[in-house]
Amino acid sequence: IVDAIGLRPSTDRVRETVFNWLNPYLNQSKVIDLFAGTGILGMESCSRGAKETLLIEKNPVVFRGLHNNLEKLKPNPPNSVITALAMDALLWLKNQDSIDADLIFIDPPFEQINLLEEALLLINAKTKMDTPPIIYVESSSKLDNETIIRYLPGWIVEKQLTAGAVRANILKLAQAPEN
Repeated sequence: IVDAIGLRPSTDRVRETVFNWLNPYLNQSKVIDLFAGTGILGMESCSRGAKETLLIEKNPVVFRGLHNNLEKLKPNPPNSVITALAMDALLWLKNQDSIDADLIFIDPPFEQINLLEEALLLINAKTKMDTPPIIYVESSSKLDNETIIRYLPGWIVEKQLTAGAVRANILKLAQAPEN
């Protein structure tokens, strides 16, 4: 297990609830896990039917642990691809012309609220509004929904859970086009 400041893998309880919420969206989905840490959210997405999962983690020590987890667990189910990038998630977002994803996980270190804010601003600016993703935000329970949603005008908190120090939110565009 890798030990790094700010690294706190999502707890089993939170993960179980979140994936129950997300199951309807995972089949054949494209997933981006920003601030991937151990990669558990992205790997679980793959095991539940995502067709593509991109894990982005900049901390070299944490990335080695993530890469070792991928090697050890070999989580790629048939017809599924996991890619891991050792890169700054915000830099990756800035370099995208647009973001093509069905689901985006944002789980930065809690004490670095600026990472969450900037990630939400960039996602809002680069999302194709005709095909908006579902956004999962894991943050400190001290952070209220209004603070999270203010960076995403037109988005709503669809579901939320507070478990100890953790707040988990599912965000959707309020007027998402009907499929």
